[in-house]
Amino acid sequence: MTKLSVNINKVATLRNARGANVPNVVQVALDCERFGADGITVHPRPDERHIRRSDVYELKPRLRTEFNIEGYPDEQFIDLLLKVKPKQVTLVPDSPTQLTSNSGWDTKKNLVFLTEVLDKFKEAGIRTSVFVAADNEMVEYAAKAGADRVELYTEPYAVLFPKDPAAAVAPFVEAATTARKLGMGLNAGHDLSLENLNYLYKAIPWLDEVSIGQALISDALYLGLEKTIQEYKNCLR
Repeated sequence: MTKLSVNINKVATLRNARGANVPNVVQVALDCERFGADGITVHPRPDERHIRRSDVYELKPRLRTEFNIEGYPDEQFIDLLLKVKPKQVTLVPDSPTQLTSNSGWDTKKNLVFLTEVLDKFKEAGIRTSVFVAADNEMVEYAAKAGADRVELYTEPYAVLFPKDPAAAVAPFVEAATTARKLGMGLNAGHDLSLENLNYLYKAIPWLDEVSIGQALISDALYLGLEKTIQEYKNCLR
């Protein structure tokens, strides 16, 4: 079954708005696990506007499910990952000023850089994933760089889905098929929701993992965290 990793960045954003520890990011992560999440995702940015480096250190020894840390692999990020050693690292091409990830890697142009970075993480025993668009060439060059998995950037799917679900999912099925032929694992994330997740899952049932934050945390405001996580997991069955 496809795993659900809950991205808790938005919980940290709410906490940071008041400067105290409410909501408690670590407790929310533990509650997500208790309610059925298969993993926890965080994206510690250099300015620490949501997840802080201290959160990462606190979370690692307490989580019992898969810990996925995503980010741009600058020196600070690499140092953090090699110290913490999560189960998975997801490399994204974000600049420090970006509000959110809005594109995948040009894995062909960045082949040498990605290969060097991925080698460091693989030597440390960390599973590697590279964030890419639904583009066969980008998937192929991620494989050449040595990535264990690719994470498909699904915002274009989410945008087109309400108008034409079949057209929206088609390039993702093609890219997912390429990844499978290359022997790579497959993740997906960005703007996935209760409205569009099940359709993606049915089209690509071999997805290893989806990472969802914004929509899931927003839904939890209305449904409650436990029910929301179960609703998302129901979309993956």
